[in-house]
Amino acid sequence: MQFITHNQDDLIRSSGTHLQGCITDTSYMTLVSIFGEPMKDGFDNYKSDAEWLVQFEDGTVATIYNWKNGKNYCGDEGTPTSQIREWMIGGYTGDAVDLVKTAIRNKTIGDALRKKEVA
Repeated sequence: MQFITHNQDDLIRSSGTHLQGCITDTSYMTLVSIFGEPMKDGFDNYKSDAEWLVQFEDGTVATIYNWKNGKNYCGDEGTPTSQIREWMIGGYTGDAVDLVKTAIRNKTIGDALRKKEVA
């Protein structure tokens, strides 16, 4: 599965994307290992602490972000970004959710196979 992120192309269009679903029990570091560092600016950093913008090879656009559970929105009571495990997935269609979940699953399977090879 091929994709690019905001780290490779800052012209990926995400205007008009909206919530399509969510992923749970996925760490910030897992997302960084798959999609690279999150965006530095250009997103709602009042209600979100991290956001990724991804375009898959079929043209599907996905945004991955936390929503109102981090320190930017909740202050000291918020979850530190590195500990957030629930992420929203935005897009133009529900395909965005399926593709993000597939990318995460592929990474998880690949990691498990590598561990098995080492053992």
